[in-house]
Amino acid sequence: MEISVIIPALNEAADIRAAVLSALQAAEVIVVDGGSTDDTAGEALLSGARVIKTARGRGGQMDAGALQAKGEALLFLHADTLLPEGWRDGVLAALGDKRVVGGAFRLSVSAKGSRFRLLEAGANMRASVLGLIYGDQAIFARKEDFLNSGGFRKLPLMEDVDCVRRLRQYGRVVLLKESVATSSRRWAKRGVLRNALRNLFILALYYAGMKPERLYSYYYKN
Repeated sequence: MEISVIIPALNEAADIRAAVLSALQAAEVIVVDGGSTDDTAGEALLSGARVIKTARGRGGQMDAGALQAKGEALLFLHADTLLPEGWRDGVLAALGDKRVVGGAFRLSVSAKGSRFRLLEAGANMRASVLGLIYGDQAIFARKEDFLNSGGFRKLPLMEDVDCVRRLRQYGRVVLLKESVATSSRRWAKRGVLRNALRNLFILALYYAGMKPERLYSYYYKN
């Protein structure tokens, strides 16, 4: 089974090369640029990725990459996140079970400190116990099931939780034992506790029925 790795990016010139290089076991790496004003596209090309350009919006960017991907399986990787060594074997082993339609990795944060270890523990408990999987955990899925489920529906926010909920209608979604390593930058910017509470509030609003477009407006204005 061939795996296509899809990386949505916007002004990620500083980090995109490392993300692409961590994914080179894939049959292809597609960087979907949402209108960067830096050299994201150039860095991605130099690292061995194929670059396509779309309008800004992570859900739409990933959907565009999925439509152009040639792999039977898709893996969606954030530009500030690195896949672990041997990641391909883990994905293939999971998808070797025909009951499994997709999954994700556990989360680790590339920073020292007990607050980040607590953050990791909380995120991994949320994913394993509640089944709430976020995009920074590198979601993967069989391409056919991903497309049949509607993909990310071009949503600007909560596209990850929304997609995983629909994928579960087609089979099991599993959490691998391996961990991706994601940057601490968004927690460093707002603080771990504040960012965690903010994300919980957004999640609650999503489950209460607020449209992702309104959530996006709130999320990026606060």
